[in-house]
Amino acid sequence: MMISNILTTTLSVGFIVSVILLKDVRSSRVLELSDKFIEMKHDGHWFIMFYAPWCGHCKRLEPIWRHVAQALHHSDIRVGKIDCTRYKRVVSEFGLSGYPTIMFFRDREGEFKFNSERSTEEMVHFAKRLARPPVQEVTDSKDIEMLKQTNKNFFMFIGKSVGHTWDLFYDLAKQYQAHSYFYITPEITGKQHFVFGETPAVVVYKEEQHYSFNAEEWDMDFNTSLTQWINTERFDTFVKVTRSNIHHMLETNKYLVLALVEENKIEKLPPQHSEFLQMVESVIVKNRERFHRNFQFGWIGSPEFANSITSSDVTLPSLIIYNSSTRHHHFPEEKPHELTPESITLFLEAVRNQSVKAYGGSGVFIQMYRMYYETKKSLVNIWVNNPAVASVLFGLPIGFLLLICYSTCCTDIMDASDDDEDDVHHEKKE
Repeated sequence: MMISNILTTTLSVGFIVSVILLKDVRSSRVLELSDKFIEMKHDGHWFIMFYAPWCGHCKRLEPIWRHVAQALHHSDIRVGKIDCTRYKRVVSEFGLSGYPTIMFFRDREGEFKFNSERSTEEMVHFAKRLARPPVQEVTDSKDIEMLKQTNKNFFMFIGKSVGHTWDLFYDLAKQYQAHSYFYITPEITGKQHFVFGETPAVVVYKEEQHYSFNAEEWDMDFNTSLTQWINTERFDTFVKVTRSNIHHMLETNKYLVLALVEENKIEKLPPQHSEFLQMVESVIVKNRERFHRNFQFGWIGSPEFANSITSSDVTLPSLIIYNSSTRHHHFPEEKPHELTPESITLFLEAVRNQSVKAYGGSGVFIQMYRMYYETKKSLVNIWVNNPAVASVLFGLPIGFLLLICYSTCCTDIMDASDDDEDDVHHEKKE
């Protein structure tokens, strides 16, 4: 009787485990694809992760990618992945240079690489934007309220879809569709939600506020000014800077103001660093209209980027301003713990007026020193992270060099000894 109960219990547990495993497999909406995808890529909308099984970044992305597939399951976007170690033809076909690589394929209209933060929210928004027309029409006031609640950043064209301003807005929407949402609404509907001048008008909504484009504030032609405005306004006022988005921020051609802090493994900040961020953000929010035109503000949770800029180890927390055009950088005169909202404001004003000392640049000696610093840093990292590999990597060349030196010296000594013996014999014969 007891054995029967044990068997029954075991079978029940086994059945439950099997159901759970089967449910887990079926719950994954990610399609495992082969190199046949090359012929299918223009058939509808595809969101694909190209990966390698040995890649640690790919393994960490796997559960997030499943969430992306689940979020897009009821849309017309198919989410899949391809093992590039099995299907190497896709590597050359799509010009893959690293893993994971995430790309969106839209009918026959092109391929778009995802280069932002690899979070479920960012990737889902990226795919949804590209699956839609570049500009969507909104005529109902309730729909605009919905957009404000669901989309953290979008551009709105207010007026009729005719004329030069509309044509330029539509072209820019196609150019920046991967980064933001673009809509059009009639003037009568736009007035219920936004403050603007004459139509046609362009506004951006972000951080629960809206800002209207004013060409008169720009010292350049209309096309260039609207392009520059959209390119810069697609970012939040104070954003987290990562390896994925930093090159986009540098494309704004603004001064990049970075608050430098250090996150731990679970992306938490020490109290001192958190307070420093809050102080810097308060300055930015209070003086947005004053500095937004010239500066892009952000914070970064690792000192690596700042170290490569300055070719030194930067103390955290800290503040640095980087000019991507000249590769110069600026530090405030005060030490980090001495900074106040007032001193940060004065520092920003001094950088804008170019009345503060600049460091770095793109000179020959500066570039040579940067190369030296990066090389030294890389060698130290290799030694710290893997001493065994470092020993082999550095030991073999050094050992080989010593062997050559030893062989050369010993040969010289032996040759010298032979010559001395010959001289002695010669003298004796004489």
